[in-house]
Amino acid sequence: MSNSYASEDRLQEFNVNESNVRYYCRRMPCVFTTARNSIMWDEDGGEYIDFLSACGSLNYGHNHPRLKAPVLDYLLNDGIVNSLDLHTSAKQEFIRKFRKVVLEPRDLEYRLQFTGPTGTNAVEAALKLARKATGRRMIAAFTNGFHGMTLGALAVSGSSSARQSVGGLLDGVVRLPFEGYRGAGIAELDRFQAMALDPSSGVEPPAAFIVETVQGEGGLNVASEKWLRRLSALAHALGSLLIVDDIQAGCGRTGKFFSFEGAGIEPDIVCLAKSLSGIGLPMAVVLLKPDCDVWSPGEHSGTFRGNNLAFVSAAAALELWTEPAFTGSLSALTTIIHETIRQIVEDSAPVPLRMKGLGMMSGIEFPSGALAARVADVAFKRGVLIETAGPNDEVLKIMPPLTIEANLLGEGLRRLREAVRTVLYSVEPDISARAA
Repeated sequence: MSNSYASEDRLQEFNVNESNVRYYCRRMPCVFTTARNSIMWDEDGGEYIDFLSACGSLNYGHNHPRLKAPVLDYLLNDGIVNSLDLHTSAKQEFIRKFRKVVLEPRDLEYRLQFTGPTGTNAVEAALKLARKATGRRMIAAFTNGFHGMTLGALAVSGSSSARQSVGGLLDGVVRLPFEGYRGAGIAELDRFQAMALDPSSGVEPPAAFIVETVQGEGGLNVASEKWLRRLSALAHALGSLLIVDDIQAGCGRTGKFFSFEGAGIEPDIVCLAKSLSGIGLPMAVVLLKPDCDVWSPGEHSGTFRGNNLAFVSAAAALELWTEPAFTGSLSALTTIIHETIRQIVEDSAPVPLRMKGLGMMSGIEFPSGALAARVADVAFKRGVLIETAGPNDEVLKIMPPLTIEANLLGEGLRRLREAVRTVLYSVEPDISARAA
C-alpha cells in the first residue's frame, strides 16, 4: 500500500501550538487515531506497520488485550492511581511477580527503587546512588552512549546535538571508547585499569561505569559478552559500581529479559523503563544490590513513582515471560529480521551497507544519514513506521513489537526492502564512489 503525508493545513493546529522541539511527527506527518498490536491507523484510514514501537516502549505492541483488560478493571473498581511511595496492592503484586518471574529464575538478588516515571529519572537516581555509595564523584561513560535528557544523564551521554544547549553544565565524567569505537577493545579497558591504579597517572577510580550493552540511539553498537565480562571485572578491581542502562535493550528486546544475561554478569545497578509497564504507561525502576542500598528515607523521591496503572499492566506483561509460546517466538522473529537484513545488504552492492544490532533491536547502517533518512521516508509512504539512529542518523533501526505476527513482520520487511531498492537505484550514479 502507499500512504501520503497529511496536508499542511490539517497539521496547522499542531504546528502553531506545539514547540519547535517536536521531532518524530516531522518525520511521520499524519494524525494517528488507533492502534492494535503492530498496526497503527491514521484519521484517513491509512494503515502502518509499526517498526518503531514508541522507541522501544511498546515491546508487547499497542493495546495488548491481556495488559489492557486488568488496567480497565482496576480503574472501574476505583483502584488507586497515584500513591507516591505508599504501599498498595498493585505495587505488591508487581513486586511479587517481578521477583518470581524475573529475579529468582536468574538467581539475582536486587532491591527495587521506584523512581520518577521515565528512563532518565532512573539514570539520575543510579548516578546519584553510585556517588553516595562509593564516596567518589567521577562517572566513567562510553562513546556513543545515550542515557537521557536531564543534566546528569546528558553528562554521561555522548550526543553533541542533545548536549549542545547545556554543555557547560555537564561535568564529572570520564569518557572511554565503547567496544569497536575506532577499533577499541579489551586493551583499552586494561589500559584504563592500569592508569586508575597508578598514583601518578592523574586518573582516579570512578564511582561507577555506566554502559548500554546495545547502544540504541548511538547506532545499534553491540558489546561482546567477553568485553562486558572484562568491564565487570574492571569495575570490581577498582571498587567501582557497574551500572547497566537496560532502558531500551531490556524487557526482551535482545531476546532475553535482560540484555546482559548472555555475558553472565551481575551489574550492581540496573536501570529499567520504557517497556517495563508493557502498555506504554510511564514507569521506571532501579534495581540495586542490597549492599548498594545506602539511601536515607526520602533522600531521592518523585511525585509519580507510584504509578499503579503501570504496576497493574507490568505485572500482566510479566506473565507472558512464563509462556514458552511467547519466549520461543523471539528467536524465530529475530531470524526473519536478520535474514532480510542480510539479503538487503547483499543486494545493495556497490553501495556499502552493514547489519547492526542484536535480536529484535537490529538495523542497517548506510553510508550517510541522508541516505538512511530517504529510505525511512519512502518506507513511511509505503506504510512502515521506522526511525534512524547513530551519530549521523545513518542507521535504520528495525524495532517491531516482540508480539508482531510473523506474516506481518515479513510484509513490513518486504516493504522496507523495496524502499531501500527504490532509494539506492534512484540516486546519482556516483553514490557508491562517494560512499566508499
